[in-house]
Amino acid sequence: MIAKELKEGEWIHLIDYKERVYTLVLKKGARFQYSGQFLAHDEVIGKPEGIKVVFSSGKEMTVLRPTYSEYVLKMPRGAQIIYPKDTGQILMLADIYPGATVLEAGIGSGALSMAILRCIGPAGTLISYETREDFAKRALLNIEQYMGPPTNLILKHQDIYKEITEQDLDRIVLDVPEPWQVVPHARISLRTGGVFLSYLPTIVQVIQLVETLRREKGFSQINVSESLVREWKVDGQSVRPDHRMVAHTAFLTTARRINY
Repeated sequence: MIAKELKEGEWIHLIDYKERVYTLVLKKGARFQYSGQFLAHDEVIGKPEGIKVVFSSGKEMTVLRPTYSEYVLKMPRGAQIIYPKDTGQILMLADIYPGATVLEAGIGSGALSMAILRCIGPAGTLISYETREDFAKRALLNIEQYMGPPTNLILKHQDIYKEITEQDLDRIVLDVPEPWQVVPHARISLRTGGVFLSYLPTIVQVIQLVETLRREKGFSQINVSESLVREWKVDGQSVRPDHRMVAHTAFLTTARRINY
C-alpha cells in the first residue's frame, strides 16, 4: 500500500498552471530550481500528494505522484519501452491474473515488468530473461524506484532463444525480435491452456511467427491485433479529435497452448 505522506527517495511530479510536468526525486536538504526560483524538498517531504506548493518567488505548483503511465514515459531507459496503450492490451490479451507464474523476455527498461508485477500480486511470480546486463541493471533500478524492491521477480541472464528452463508456466510474454525461435521451447514449458503473447513492430515478423505457431502444433486460437489511441480536445464548444494520435507501435500476437 502506498503511504499517504511523500517520503525521501520518492519520484514526484510538480505540475504548473499550464499542466507542464517537472520531475524530481525527493531528497532531504535539496532544492528544486526553476526559472530563478527554488522549492526546498523539505517543504514536500512528509506532506500528502495533491497539495499546492509555493516557490521562493511565489510561483505555485501542484504535487502528485506519477501514475504508472506517466512514470514509464519519463523514467531512464536502457531500451525502448512498451508504451502504456500496448501494455494495457498485453495484460488483457495475455490474461495476466493474481497468482500467475509469468515468463517475460526481454526485460528492456522494466516498463512491462512493473505492469505484470502489479497484476500478479505478491502471490504470483515473474521470471524475466535478459541477455544484456546493462538493460537488466537499468530495468531493476526503474522498478525499485517506482514500486520498491520486488520480492517475486526472478531476473535471469539467459538467452530465451536457446532454452526455457521452467515448466508449467501460466503465461509467456515476449518482446524479442525473433519470437519464432522461442515457439518450440514455449510448447514444452507452457502449461496446457496457457497463453503465449508476442510484441512485434512489423507484419513481416508476425507472418513468420504465425507460420511457426501453426507448423509447430500444440497451439490454437492464434490472433493478431494492434491498438490505436486518439485523444480528444474538449474546451467549451471546441470539441474535436486531437491533431496527433498514438497510432501503430506494434502488433500483438497471441496463442493458447493445447494438448494435441
